[in-house]
Amino acid sequence: MGPHPAVAAIRLAVRRTLAELAADLGDITPAARSPRGRPAALALSGAPAPESATTLIGNARRHPSGLPRTPAAPGSPLVLVAVSGGADSMALAIATAFEAPKLGLRVGAVTVDHGLQDGSGQRARQVADRLAELGLDPVEAVEVLVGRQGGPENAAREARYAALDEAAERFGAVAVLLGHTRDDQAETVLMGLARGSGARSLAGMPAQKGRYRRPLLELDRAATRTACQEQSIPVWDDPHNADPAYTRARVRHEVLPVLEKHLGTGVVEALARTARLFRDDADALDQWAALAERDLRTAEGALDVPRLAELPPAVRRRLLRRAALRAGCPAGDLFARHLETVDLLVTGWRGQGPLHLPGGVEVTRTCGTLVFRRQGD
Repeated sequence: MGPHPAVAAIRLAVRRTLAELAADLGDITPAARSPRGRPAALALSGAPAPESATTLIGNARRHPSGLPRTPAAPGSPLVLVAVSGGADSMALAIATAFEAPKLGLRVGAVTVDHGLQDGSGQRARQVADRLAELGLDPVEAVEVLVGRQGGPENAAREARYAALDEAAERFGAVAVLLGHTRDDQAETVLMGLARGSGARSLAGMPAQKGRYRRPLLELDRAATRTACQEQSIPVWDDPHNADPAYTRARVRHEVLPVLEKHLGTGVVEALARTARLFRDDADALDQWAALAERDLRTAEGALDVPRLAELPPAVRRRLLRRAALRAGCPAGDLFARHLETVDLLVTGWRGQGPLHLPGGVEVTRTCGTLVFRRQGD
């Protein structure tokens, strides 16, 4: 008898992501595979595996499903899973530990303690201990200091990604997997709509960006909870996820239910599909802007204003954003209103003076060109 459909769906999604990762990496190092091409077993000076190994997953001889599993060798590429202890990330971690050894990949995990709740440190250690018992290695609980810039949700996210980046660098991980689901994608699109954001924001979260990969974006949150129940994996429900003080919690528990009540079921799927469509459009426009920038940049590095004016607004503003970021503007502080003001130097110039952007970047129109430079340079 095969696994429960929810378990099978999550494993399949993870398997596809890991296969793409393995293809990106090229051939696994010879040390990571046995002569027959299968992942090599971990040798411990010839000693037999401890009794507890029969219940482990990652570096284990047998998975709880009963299927034999041979661990990847110590020198194999490492994949880290970001695990909060909730159903999404726990289901992802278990599926990754099940699938990764087939491709000669090791699996570890990082859980981040934001320090925003009483007992958060203890819970983070409990999650880490549980993952280690399940065979993931290395496993680490990382404590971070959450600032205040950009609001509590943004500050916590910045601190979390900084900790994940640091852990990935320190362990030499080739990728970090995140447990975001289709529901998270729908919430992201709705929040982008409420902010009046552009296509890139409405495109939601990408399945891959840099070292980060999101295997579960096509699956709903209910599947991860069911998978954990079917595998008897305990999960922790973060009370912040239901706290109306947080924007995402209000969208999740108030806005989406109202939309589904009045518009019918399928809103989450439709919003996720909208994100995919917007992402295709945004990628195409970004590529157009990159090619245009190369063609109209002067030898001195300025931008030719007459040729800028000929571009469609969506492409021109993307090009202006690229120029501002290259000059030193922080991406998180550069908003649509800034770009609209810079755009007026192209389309509505009446001799106005230099514009000042975040990060100390100054934009000046002179002699038919736009010059972006950091003040003091």
